[in-house]
Order: sequence, then C-alpha cells, then structure tokens
Amino acid sequence: MRTKILIIDDDSAVTDLLKLMLCQGPFDVNVTNTAMDGIANVKRWNPDVVVLDLLMPGDDGWTTCKEIRRFSQVPILIMSALNNPGIHTKVLEEGADDFLIKPVSKNIFIAHLKKLAWRAQAEARAAQ
Repeated sequence: MRTKILIIDDDSAVTDLLKLMLCQGPFDVNVTNTAMDGIANVKRWNPDVVVLDLLMPGDDGWTTCKEIRRFSQVPILIMSALNNPGIHTKVLEEGADDFLIKPVSKNIFIAHLKKLAWRAQAEARAAQ
C-alpha cells in the first residue's frame, strides 16, 4: 500500500526536490505552494501525512496547521529552516506531530514520514 504525502511549501524548488525524492519510494506525492491550496488538498485528497513549511507568505505554516486541525487529525510534519528550541516546542503545542530542521537527510526524512503514517494507520485500526 502506498502512502499519500502532501507537501505544502512556498518554495517550488523544495517541493520539486522532495517530490522527486519521495516518488522513488512507496509514496504518492502531491505538492502545493500556497497554504490555501494545501488546505483544499487535505480536504479533497485525504493524505496520510502532511509536510508543512512554517515560513510562507500570506497564511504561514502556523495558521495552516491550526486550520487543518479544525477538520482533520492527519499527521503533520513541520519542516523549517528555523533552528530554535522554542520553535520546536511551540510547533508541537500548536498541533503538529513532528518537527524537522531543514536541511534534513533523505533517510531521516523518510523514516519520520513512515513513522507518522504507521502511527496514523495503527490508530485508525484501533478505532474500528
């Protein structure tokens, strides 16, 4: 079974690179470069994991995470260049499930995605 990953980042170079990296594995990847499109894709596509950047113009990752949490419990992995312990704590308190600092190695990134997807699938099975 393939894992559906939605990447929301305003930098198209980042989304293109992550999509290229993940499509070689057991993932179906959808990317968006705006928060509004990302929120719509969560509703329409129902991904297994959302990868979200914090620093985006317009609605930033903080706002986007809160909006997604209003209607979904999809695992959210924040990836940000911000390297501040206080940011890490705040991200988790605001509803994200995991946090990685950019740049991150491919193997670490994929391991975090698989962990989040596995946990969500296990919780869904337990709820049945």
